[in-house]
Amino acid sequence: MNYTVLSLFPEIIDAFFALSILGKAVNRGIVAYRSVNIRDFAVDKHRTCDDAPYGGGPGMLMTAEPLGRALESVGVRVKGAEQTLNKNYRVIYLSPSGRTFTQETAKELAQEQELILLCGRYEGIDQRIIDVYIDDEISIGDYILSSGETAALAVIDATYRLVETVITPDSLEEESFSGGLLEYPQYTRPEMYGMLRVPEILLSGHHENIRQWRLRKRVEKTLAQRPDLIRRGRAMGLFDRETHIIIEELEGITAGSGIHDSKEKEYE
Repeated sequence: MNYTVLSLFPEIIDAFFALSILGKAVNRGIVAYRSVNIRDFAVDKHRTCDDAPYGGGPGMLMTAEPLGRALESVGVRVKGAEQTLNKNYRVIYLSPSGRTFTQETAKELAQEQELILLCGRYEGIDQRIIDVYIDDEISIGDYILSSGETAALAVIDATYRLVETVITPDSLEEESFSGGLLEYPQYTRPEMYGMLRVPEILLSGHHENIRQWRLRKRVEKTLAQRPDLIRRGRAMGLFDRETHIIIEELEGITAGSGIHDSKEKEYE
């Protein structure tokens, strides 16, 4: 997987790619990246990349000319041009106006050979850049950030870990959002923390009982914190019969009591 990130602050990107599992993936040659300073493509002595928007309004807008030159310097071509028909990259603008980024989006993007991520600042970028070069606008949530770098790092972090051999496949199977559910609660040493004890079932060594307990806890947690995921999972047919039975049982308990205790007997 290759990442190209265009930014006014490339040092943010460089630091991120140097650390932790991502840094190891770069060193192993599984992931490659390049950061591009958009200011290097400004032509005036002040390296200006922003100006006031036409029509008035608050704030400044990133201008089209340095953005266009920066994109073309990394091989991006005008959409619809002959040389883009068999392209091996996707150009993404991180924007609050984009489609919402989800785990499904991460899986989709992780299949690309190269992601070219454009980080906005100020009030955004000139629309003509979007019209001419951008394949996809992505938002990481319904809130406003001061820069696109933060959003780009979230997209990178969610996608690189899905690239084959970066992380052990078993570690990805029961994470939150896999199979339409949140992840079950987890515990490690010590067995006693203050007055709280690790659930006895996790110490039993009975793998099938542990599996059933974890599935039930996943459903409990998802019903309590993200019931929208349950509705979505049903609509998409993500749940097997066992999961459906647990959902119906716990929904019945909730309906009968008026509340749902998602930590039921967790510390007994």
